[in-house]
Amino acid sequence: MPFDWPEQNFEEAPIEALLLSEADMEVPQELKGLPLEDWLQKIIRAEGGELKSLQYIFGSDEFLHDINVQYLKHDTYTDIITFPLSEFPIIEGEIYLSIDRIRENARTYQVPFLTELLRVMAHGVLHLLGYKDKTKAEQKEMRRKEEEALAMAPI
Repeated sequence: MPFDWPEQNFEEAPIEALLLSEADMEVPQELKGLPLEDWLQKIIRAEGGELKSLQYIFGSDEFLHDINVQYLKHDTYTDIITFPLSEFPIIEGEIYLSIDRIRENARTYQVPFLTELLRVMAHGVLHLLGYKDKTKAEQKEMRRKEEEALAMAPI
């Protein structure tokens, strides 16, 4: 794991496959009440994966920039950083999202914030499923898979 998290008593805590956490930004209100775990399960199962655990951590541009520099040696802003904690077909990971960057991208691409947020959430899962986006061909395939995921989204 990229961070040392406080020790937790997992015997008393319910085990959930999906956890939404706050770093320096709140979990967006737009996500409250949506059946996100069902949606993510559909994406994962469609690719032959098995969901063990996903943690989405919501932060600011600065929070993600710090992670990007410290762990990936990239001095750039980004909307998402994905850390896999297992190998396919088991899907387990930490997905860090910049709410600042996602809001800006929604304005740039003229899409609703929730649509862009779900696209980026799906993007992280697709990385955990083995999809990459470094080359033009990989980017094209990633966009196609994001669109498939959005078509299943609970909105």
